[in-house]
Amino acid sequence: MNPVFLKKVLEFYLLEDAFFGDATTEAVSSGSIRKATIRAKEDFVLAGAVFIEPLLELIDEKFSFRLFKGEGDWVRCGEEIARIESSVKTLLYVERLCLNMIQRMSGIATKTRKLADMIRQYRAKVTDTRKTTPGFRFFEKYAVKVGGGVNHRMGLFDSVLIKDNHIHDAGGVKKAIRAAKASASFTNTIEVECADEGMVEEAIEAGADIVMLDNMDTETMRRIVQRFHGRAIFEASGRINENNIVEVAKTGVDFISIGALTHHAVWVDINMDLE
Repeated sequence: MNPVFLKKVLEFYLLEDAFFGDATTEAVSSGSIRKATIRAKEDFVLAGAVFIEPLLELIDEKFSFRLFKGEGDWVRCGEEIARIESSVKTLLYVERLCLNMIQRMSGIATKTRKLADMIRQYRAKVTDTRKTTPGFRFFEKYAVKVGGGVNHRMGLFDSVLIKDNHIHDAGGVKKAIRAAKASASFTNTIEVECADEGMVEEAIEAGADIVMLDNMDTETMRRIVQRFHGRAIFEASGRINENNIVEVAKTGVDFISIGALTHHAVWVDINMDLE
């Protein structure tokens, strides 16, 4: 991650929580140097702990930080994740932000790992979507990678994805692709969201690089992948979860995009206690 961007984002998060300072800590804290331990209260895949140190660097010149677990490691209930030594004011200032980031990202990484492991024997890879929390997208997509998934586009800027509304506006699949090819850089891939086999055929004939098979049943996806094998990359999307992901992977698609990796991930349980 660009260090300048990371610094600005973390500064914003700190301001959000303490724009006018920490009223409680400033009133009652002694300002002494203490140690604090971040510990797991359940089992999960760790993500986000690497951002604690750059966060501390923004507000304290004198601290020590030790990380006991790596990103992507399974953490068991009761295990220590990290230990910080700093002033009480610093520790209490960053406590909730540290916990929030790790809890959120670890929840996403854990959900991703579960789904990725279920289809490990197939060619398909689990990927995310743009259904992310505003202002936290980088960290959520980072957590998907830590969990064993891959990232779809980061935003509207890094590839062309022609969806149903674009197709309606352009007057059809072929017209939309033709317009995209005329204006997009040669470095941009062109993906088209397709609702049926006819749309897939149009998209491939028009030169789409990636075809999204949106909300299709597995038999239709299997037939399409076999028919157009090698002519495009295929992405399955729509209502995919742990109950049907294996059957989707068996169709031969290359990627399976799941918005629930981010919008339905449950935060994990951790705490930070002063020693």
